[in-house]
Amino acid sequence: MNIETVTAEQVMSRVLVTITPEESPLMAWELMRRAGVHHLPVIDAQARPLGILTRQDLADNWSGGPAEQSRRQVHSLLGRVRTPHARPGHSLAEAAAAMLDASCDAIPVVREDGRLIGMITTVDVLAAVAGRTVVGEGAGELRTALFRIEPVPLPTGERS
Repeated sequence: MNIETVTAEQVMSRVLVTITPEESPLMAWELMRRAGVHHLPVIDAQARPLGILTRQDLADNWSGGPAEQSRRQVHSLLGRVRTPHARPGHSLAEAAAAMLDASCDAIPVVREDGRLIGMITTVDVLAAVAGRTVVGEGAGELRTALFRIEPVPLPTGERS
């Protein structure tokens, strides 16, 4: 594998855990924890990325307890600046340059119609440079939820 000819599609992560903008930070944290990921693409109903939520975003904006976090929505945690993206045919160098220019450690890979098909993280870039990438091709798989957490209030008059 010649690192100079590697494309975004060849190194991107294809199986992604995603979240919708209406979900709560509590759900985002639990998805990240259960899936063992540090980035969650936030996608709209057409699977177009609105941004990438990181563990650091959650930590920086965490206040209150689980009840407060379950009432908030993750779209409020996304920065006002749009996340850069890569197209499948972009070179790895172009993807890495977009990450550097935006000071971010993950970018979505999108088709021409804007739909999310993968994500490139700094780990993916380092693996490619180190020659440890299993080159892949084809569409990715999005998983929008692993489970759902909802608080269950106690009926009035009952004690725990």
